[in-house]
Amino acid sequence: MDPVVVGSPTFGQLFQTLLPGNYGGHPETIYSQPLVYTTSDGIQYVFVATTQNNLYKLDAKTGAIVAQRNLHIPFLAADLDGCVDISPHVGVTATGVIDPTTDTLYLTCKTYVDQTQINVAQGRPAGRYYLHAINLNDLSERANFPVDLEGTVALNNPIRSFNGGIHHQRPALLHSGQFIYAGFASHCVKWNFTGWIMGWNKDTGANVERFATEGLGVPNTTPGGGVWMSGGGLASDDAGSMFFATGNGYASQLNTIPVNGRDPPTALEEAAVHMTINMDGSLTIVDFFMPWEKTQLDGADRDLGTSPLELLPSEFSCGDIKRIGVVTGKSGKTYWLNLDDLGGYQNGPNKLDNVIEVYQNENSVYAGAGVYPLEGGYIYINVIQYPTHVFKFSCNNGVPSFTKVADSPTNNAYILGVGHGTTTSLNGQAGTGLVWTSDVEGFNLKIYNAVPVNGNMTMINSFNIPGITKFTRPVFGDGRVYLGTTKGYLYGFGAPVNLPLNCSLPYNFGTANLNTSTTATTITCKANIALTISSIALSGNANFKVTGLPTTPFAAAAGSTFSFQAYFAPQSVGPLSSNVLVTTINSVAGYSAATPISLQGNGQSVNALLSITPITLAFQGLVTGEQFGGVNQSVIFNNLGNSPLTITNIQYSLVSETGPFVPANGTAANSQAGAFTFIGLPTTIPGNSGVTVTVNFNTDVSGNFATYISVISNGGTVAFDVVGTSGSQPIAVVEFQTPDELGWVEYTNTTTFTFGNVTENTTKFLKLRVTNNATAESARLSLTVSKPPFGVAGIIGTNNNVDLAEGTSLAPGENATATMYCSAPKTQWNTYSYNGTATWEMNVNDPNFTKQSIPFFCEAVAEQAPPLQSNGYGYYRYEGCYKDNNPNRQLQTQLYGSNNNTIKMCIAACAAGGYTYCGLQYNRECWAGPKIPVLEVDDDNCNYPCSGNVNEICGGNGVGDGAGGAYISLFSNTQSLPDAPLTGPFVNPGVDGYTSIGCYTEATNSRALPFGQTIVNKSVANCVAACSAAANYIYAGVEYGGECWCGNVFSAGAVPAPITDSNATEYCGAGNRLNVYKLNSALQPNSSVSSSTLNTSASTISPTSTNTSMPVSITSYTATPTQSGPAIKYQVGNWAFQGCFTEATTGRALQVSTFANDSMTLELCSAFCAGNSMFGVEYGRECYCGNTLGAGSVKATIQSDCNFRCPGNVMEYCGAGNRLELYSLISSISSTSILVSSTTSILISSSAPTLVSTTLPPTTKSSGMPTGPTIVPSASGYNYLGCYTEGVNTRALSGGLYANDSMTIQMCAVSCSAYTYFGAEYSRECWCGNSFGAGANLTSNSNCSMACAGDSTEYCGAGNRLSVYMKGSASSSAIRSSPALNSSIVSSSLVVSSSLSSKSSTSDPSSTATPTTTVRFVSTGNVNFTYYACASEPSSGRLLPTQVENNGTSMTIERCLGECWQYAYAGVEYGRECWCGNVLNVNGNAGANPSTNMTDASCNFICPGNSTEYCGAGSKLSLYWFDEVKAVRNGGGRKS
Repeated sequence: MDPVVVGSPTFGQLFQTLLPGNYGGHPETIYSQPLVYTTSDGIQYVFVATTQNNLYKLDAKTGAIVAQRNLHIPFLAADLDGCVDISPHVGVTATGVIDPTTDTLYLTCKTYVDQTQINVAQGRPAGRYYLHAINLNDLSERANFPVDLEGTVALNNPIRSFNGGIHHQRPALLHSGQFIYAGFASHCVKWNFTGWIMGWNKDTGANVERFATEGLGVPNTTPGGGVWMSGGGLASDDAGSMFFATGNGYASQLNTIPVNGRDPPTALEEAAVHMTINMDGSLTIVDFFMPWEKTQLDGADRDLGTSPLELLPSEFSCGDIKRIGVVTGKSGKTYWLNLDDLGGYQNGPNKLDNVIEVYQNENSVYAGAGVYPLEGGYIYINVIQYPTHVFKFSCNNGVPSFTKVADSPTNNAYILGVGHGTTTSLNGQAGTGLVWTSDVEGFNLKIYNAVPVNGNMTMINSFNIPGITKFTRPVFGDGRVYLGTTKGYLYGFGAPVNLPLNCSLPYNFGTANLNTSTTATTITCKANIALTISSIALSGNANFKVTGLPTTPFAAAAGSTFSFQAYFAPQSVGPLSSNVLVTTINSVAGYSAATPISLQGNGQSVNALLSITPITLAFQGLVTGEQFGGVNQSVIFNNLGNSPLTITNIQYSLVSETGPFVPANGTAANSQAGAFTFIGLPTTIPGNSGVTVTVNFNTDVSGNFATYISVISNGGTVAFDVVGTSGSQPIAVVEFQTPDELGWVEYTNTTTFTFGNVTENTTKFLKLRVTNNATAESARLSLTVSKPPFGVAGIIGTNNNVDLAEGTSLAPGENATATMYCSAPKTQWNTYSYNGTATWEMNVNDPNFTKQSIPFFCEAVAEQAPPLQSNGYGYYRYEGCYKDNNPNRQLQTQLYGSNNNTIKMCIAACAAGGYTYCGLQYNRECWAGPKIPVLEVDDDNCNYPCSGNVNEICGGNGVGDGAGGAYISLFSNTQSLPDAPLTGPFVNPGVDGYTSIGCYTEATNSRALPFGQTIVNKSVANCVAACSAAANYIYAGVEYGGECWCGNVFSAGAVPAPITDSNATEYCGAGNRLNVYKLNSALQPNSSVSSSTLNTSASTISPTSTNTSMPVSITSYTATPTQSGPAIKYQVGNWAFQGCFTEATTGRALQVSTFANDSMTLELCSAFCAGNSMFGVEYGRECYCGNTLGAGSVKATIQSDCNFRCPGNVMEYCGAGNRLELYSLISSISSTSILVSSTTSILISSSAPTLVSTTLPPTTKSSGMPTGPTIVPSASGYNYLGCYTEGVNTRALSGGLYANDSMTIQMCAVSCSAYTYFGAEYSRECWCGNSFGAGANLTSNSNCSMACAGDSTEYCGAGNRLSVYMKGSASSSAIRSSPALNSSIVSSSLVVSSSLSSKSSTSDPSSTATPTTTVRFVSTGNVNFTYYACASEPSSGRLLPTQVENNGTSMTIERCLGECWQYAYAGVEYGRECWCGNVLNVNGNAGANPSTNMTDASCNFICPGNSTEYCGAGSKLSLYWFDEVKAVRNGGGRKS
């Protein structure tokens, strides 16, 4: 890029192309960088991939789209629980990479498993990532691609698997030789993610690396170490090395002990990482760096890896340090690293950082550094909310240094978004460097000269580009520049190809001394077309002069020439340039209006010339005492002249640059004045050289400090200033306005900020305020994380994404605010209130603050017309819009017609007349009646304003197909006015030989009546008929408004209850209560009864319907006719009420998934949470799912705290503010299941039938049942099929994967309900499918020996083994055998290791098995290791040489095998010792008795971390060997 052209008026926008994608009504968004590439046809194109997973090929000159392709439907941000950093789609967000040898583009796409559900949020478990290889000539897919990444297991931590829904691929891809690599992190640091580096063979798509940054020994519940780098790329030196940086994490393996860089931890969090790329594409860690304050950075979410680790060109080498890298994090620190010795952890002086240099910027940095290697070398750091800083490279006595010498003239954007630093030059020529900066505010594209002047960058051009993408950067091709936007446009900038004049540019005058002039050079211009020269002028500095200019304007014919002279008169040293701009008038298409002429020269000084940069050195925002030994920066003393420079004196003042001067402490070379020490002061400097002086600021004392220095030399006297501020830690105070806007409420982690009540059709605005409440000398407060509820669904939100944005910085005493709103939509009068909630994720650099999810609450209320109940609601409730004249008038009595008609007036008239139903119609009419109208329609049909208040609705004339009709706005007295007569319905006295015997509770631990019947029409008669037809049961009971249950006896705990315990307004029981009917029994009245006569339709008491009615004289229970208010629902479907619970201390009590709905009911939430073991409803409208409760979530002390009504059913409670109405899944066996008692002998069919004693779980738990795992025979319509191996080079079941640390068989069954088969594996993985993959075979049940992660009483497969279930099949379990098995099936309880000793547990047919208290077994191994034997130690020496762990509390076989993953053998001894080795020392030491194989029963010490398995014994090891074939097949591990 030629700076003369770029800075001229001819450089501008060439095109803006709108990409046509419009998924879900939204325009395209471009987060990956466009790629400019010339294909085999010789034409240059721009390739653009979008978040809608569309790929476009555009002509680089015109911007015309020449080809496009959709790769997948995009993943929706709606599935990310409020994480809207990239919204509304997450498709292609990482910059791809092109292999020029094959014209192939490699990129990743995020999508869903089901491509048929268009614009549907399918949930995070359905998220998928694919790697594509695209032929750039026709956009077709290369063979062997795309590659599905789902379920990929980490090589360095086999318990980690990749889930596309929760991970995010943001860094640019890397192509190195035969391999392609990509890095992964998370969305908003949510869920159980880990950072990943994955690699593939570029031709076959075969995976060659799957490295997790949370590596070996880190539990799969510990998140962190994301590789995202604000979209910057993985880096390679093209010599077999890869470099990258990671974000914060929670393993925190390193704390206070220094660690060498060559001995990296397995958790690479907050790290700069160096890996070697092996011949097979695998990666090996070589070196790492981790900041000394790593744990503090984690606590404040201050990622090191917010910018990429960049490799500087060789021009930046110095002495023995040949390769230098630079990385800057969210803490604002820029680190210059020795790439060949990154520095490890706390290896510097005083346990600080062992790096080349550290610079503390004022705020966070989310952009890679700009790098300009010419003219001495410069680095550019783009700081949020502050100027871009320029650092000058220097090398003194073999020591490299980077000194801040300049700033950009304006600040970068206040909010996140300033892009990665980008530099260009014209064919590598000095003096032609440019720095390009994109930003989301102000000028969106700014172009500066690369070399600053007098401490400032010079901007030569700028452009506004609406919707510029955050963290982006311009890309270049053939003198043009391209940028994408969030509004779906690709912009192209450049200069027209044709210039009207040929002036033979540029003109270089060579080197000249200061204040002398060169010989004039004649500049001749030839007209390429006929034109008029309107002006000729010199632009730029005064280092160049022009003479002999022709008088303008004048006409020039095509081919004619004109001339003038120019000379060079340098006023400063170094490369200098200016432009002569010739402006023309022409009418020929394709030619510019101006021609720039570049003048270049190099100024020099014969004499010594002193220069010091920067002239002001500032230490800002430092925390007193935080860094031992103080903080260093540097200044450069330059001799810009050719002659040697001698410094004769250095003077120091603590007052001003003019004195008074004071003597410095220390030596001449290392002087201390005030709070600053100057290290390495020179006395002489050779010509055209520089010396870097280190300045140390002592931060032991708080305050503001300054020292003024005057340097006197034979090259002039130069003054420079050093200032510094050190103070205490910032103190964050977060407050929210009170609903009356008169005060503020301070936030604590138990505070919910509330808007109070907001009336329908109004909006309330309140402010959130953040204050730095520290003392005046303290450090600035920075918002390191800020995720406001902007652009999210619901009635609460923020006005913008700018106020209190991430990166906001506040001085002590300073505050900033953001305006939030609660907007209640228009609703009818006398509707129930509902609430809205939202959260703001926030963290700051106050170490006592920690990351917070700040909750907000708003109650949306409707106007209420009297008469009012005690709770403030009107007795008359809005029912909806009803059709009138259907066919007759629906409400018979008109109370009035009035031009003053309002809802309040009409309801008052209805109440005075004692009417049940009240309707408003035709703007001005009020009607009433005793019966509800027949047909309810959509509320849109009621569209008339009330004549007395245009903001109210009084009927309507319909819309759409219903237009022209008559419609009523209907209200009903559903709770009866005071003294209103009681109405039915009542308890059905009995039917068909069954008589009501009263209301009964459910049983204590099971169903009162165990046999459920399905009835379509919910009535007592139909339930009685079903129980009679099924088995002529004695009892029939109706519950929950229609569930039908039968039995011959009541289960324990089912007892009569007062009739008021059931809902006596319904015929069919209530929550946890049954209306029970007994065959051939007399009616059993309650103690309080009254006589009445009911006309009961025969159709309601007989299975056969007739049109006759008969009088039935009954004794009915005294009961309230309607439920007087909401009540706790003790059971919702298959979920049981657990109580009112608090939220967790930090985070959510239930964290798997959530949604909110303004029509929330308990039933709606339970359906959404299918597949989880718990659900809870909070704030009335929020639904949360999970399998475990977060820390601090406990049963509320006051259970009545959960008092918010469900907006979709006001007779239910839906939690409250910070309180959950909590339900858990009831484990039950369906009536179609085979019920087996806890001790049953079962005949097994096989080639040699053997009677096997099988222990299965009892139908109800008792104190005598086994506590070890058993095979679940059936779940949700699936029956156990057997234990199956994984497939060969494929998955046994590949239709879907759902992994969960609370996995149960029931959960897996629900998750796979759309498939024929499901299988549980590795205790936590659930796999679905409709067929088996090749090589998946039935094996012994004993091989499926891992307990389910969410229920230790169930088996969930094992390593490479699946507990498989089939929909609708006969239960197999231990009952079924297979032709593939020649041996007898072993006991499913696995009391002994029969699978290993090839024995089965048999018994006499008359015998019965006695359940053991705890079931234990010998573990068969994991994905890498296979059980060998119980082996004795030799009498002298060790069978295995290396003890890696001695753990008396948590040792398990799995734990030890994971520790020994790099060895050939592993063994556990004494229950707690884990030993590894590559050879077996069978003979032991000389003269020892050798090791021998013992019986399995000899290894009988129980594992302390898993009481169901054995961990060796005294001098005996449970021995395992590394099964290479199994390990390769599983992809679960690798030996080194």
